[in-house]
Amino acid sequence: MFLRKVDGPRSVTLPDGTIMTRADLPPADTRRWVASRKAAVVRAVAAGLISRATALSTYGLSEEEFIQWETAVTLYGEGALRTTKLQAYRQL
Repeated sequence: MFLRKVDGPRSVTLPDGTIMTRADLPPADTRRWVASRKAAVVRAVAAGLISRATALSTYGLSEEEFIQWETAVTLYGEGALRTTKLQAYRQL
């Protein structure tokens, strides 16, 4: 079996004990960003699975948008990334 050469680790252990791999990340051509996909990208960057620059370029995100995702997850949890909850967490 041949494994492609990738920068960084192939898998990381998250603080809750689960293991996250690159296969757990959403596809690069994702158009519909649900809260779980946003949270997966934020967790991957925080754990060092991918770099912030890689996440921004792969998913076509702006620095400001990614910072908003990080802030929402840090302050309020994954639920704050839901589109229906934007009004409740507007001060971000």
